Amino acid sequence: MDYIRAIERQQIREDIPQVKVGDNVKVHYRIKEGDRERIQVFQGDVIRMSGGSSRETFTVRKISFGVGVERTFPLHSPKIAKLEVLRHGHVRRAKLYFLRNKVGKAARLREVR
Repeated sequence: MDYIRAIERQQIREDIPQVKVGDNVKVHYRIKEGDRERIQVFQGDVIRMSGGSSRETFTVRKISFGVGVERTFPLHSPKIAKLEVLRHGHVRRAKLYFLRNKVGKAARLREVR
C-alpha cells in the first residue's frame, strides 16, 4: 500500500494553484491533433471538486453560445499547461449543481472580498 502512495506522491504537481469550488478559472489544456499539439483555453466556474491525492478532478462549467458546457479535468494532469484562478466566488456548498438550472445574471457567483 505504501508503494501506491509513493507513486501517487511523485505524480502530484506543485505548480498548480489552490483551486476551490466557486472559483472562476482559466484552464490551458494541451490538445493533440494528429502530429501537432495546441493549447486550448477553457474558462468557467468550478462547480465540483472530486477525489483526492493525485486522482483529484475538478469540473468547470461555462456558457458557450447559450449552451451550458461542462468539462472535467484531472487536477495533476501533465496535459494542463497552466491553470489561472481569475476570481474567488463566495459559495456555501461543496457542489454547485444548481447553476445548471440558472441562466444569465442569475448564474453568477458573488465574489469574495
